[in-house]
Amino acid sequence: MTILREVLAELIGMFVGDARLSAAILAVVVLAALLIEFGHVLPLVGGGVLLAGCLAVVVTSVRRGARRAAAQAAGGPAGPASE
Repeated sequence: MTILREVLAELIGMFVGDARLSAAILAVVVLAALLIEFGHVLPLVGGGVLLAGCLAVVVTSVRRGARRAAAQAAGGPAGPASE
């Protein structure tokens, strides 16, 4: 039972660890679904939106993390206020 609890805590931690990343990915998925369902776009186009959106979110997240790490290495403030 302890192992199950630890696994669940780890899974929740992965999604809650970076709330901004999780929210952005969720927004991209919702946008793609809405385009397909209500925008009457081809599912292939919706998949392209999903791919491009997720790649853009990941690149943005990595750049933000790199800036934060560089600021910490330089001894400057590193947090949401410095972004």
